[in-house]
Amino acid sequence: MQQMSPVQVKEWLDDAAAGKAAMPFLLDVREPWEFDTCHIAGSVALPMHLVATRLDEFERERPMVVICHHGGRSAQVGYFLEQHGFSQITNLQGGVAAWAIQVDPAMPTY
Repeated sequence: MQQMSPVQVKEWLDDAAAGKAAMPFLLDVREPWEFDTCHIAGSVALPMHLVATRLDEFERERPMVVICHHGGRSAQVGYFLEQHGFSQITNLQGGVAAWAIQVDPAMPTY
């Protein structure tokens, strides 16, 4: 599993929007109230405890960025996904808390 800073993920998303890179799937594994408080545009909410029940819904070969509040839960989910055949997993280092500081200061925090 790769680790990327919020700035690196933002650059990747910008490149993908410009057609220069593959668009990653943004998987946010926080609880619904956390996602409702703040989230990265385009991310899909799926609480950590439900990931195992929905594996068949994900494309195993598509790049995926896993997101949580500070990066711990997303790292756990990333390792789990790798153990189940997903080959292009990236953990957002520092989670949405770091994203709010480094990329989007207007994002609400908690």
